[in-house]
Amino acid sequence: MNLFIVMFLRFVVKIPDGLAPEQVAPLLCAGVTVYSPLNHFGLKESGLRGAILGLGGVGHMGVKMAKAMGHHVTVISSTDKKKTEALDHLGADEYLVSSDTEAMQKAAESLDYIIDTVPAFHPLEPYLSLLRIDGKLILIGVINTPLQFLTPTIMLGRKSIAGTSVGSMKEQEEMLAFCKEKNLTSMIEVVKIDYINTAMERLEKNDVRYRFVVDVAGSKIDDQ
Repeated sequence: MNLFIVMFLRFVVKIPDGLAPEQVAPLLCAGVTVYSPLNHFGLKESGLRGAILGLGGVGHMGVKMAKAMGHHVTVISSTDKKKTEALDHLGADEYLVSSDTEAMQKAAESLDYIIDTVPAFHPLEPYLSLLRIDGKLILIGVINTPLQFLTPTIMLGRKSIAGTSVGSMKEQEEMLAFCKEKNLTSMIEVVKIDYINTAMERLEKNDVRYRFVVDVAGSKIDDQ
């Protein structure tokens, strides 16, 4: 087994001492995916009111990072199934069910930003209505279906729709340093290589909180 590889320096990320490898792996994906929009769009200062739309592998890190930055964080989901998880385990301040029309109306114009992690078609207008003046709806879930909205929804409040994908190498290192400083970790389940097929079946059922990490070094590998 090879112990070393040669890489271009620009593709190498410095990992802070004390971060476990099984934690670094998901942070370099889900972690930087939510850190990048917060960083790029100037949303790192404390006191902001933000929301994470969708509570999965990316969304749960969004809640943790936004809270660590001092934000008032709302989790938005289509049902109340993840309410306890969001409030009691991840530390969100509020939980908003998007199918609850009355609750959505009460929350109108209350948010500085929404990070939308949902990778499936959904209307944007209900969420645009939650934004304050100059609010931002940032899409990070891949949707291959055209989305529609009425332009006055963003014109009347100088609102904007934006998107990001993962992050830069610089943001990777900044994010890891931030997670080390704030003691942020991803909720993971470590599995061996021989569990891969079962893990894939569970992924299809959304039966993981919130990332599988494969322990290659600790797995028994047949070289034949």
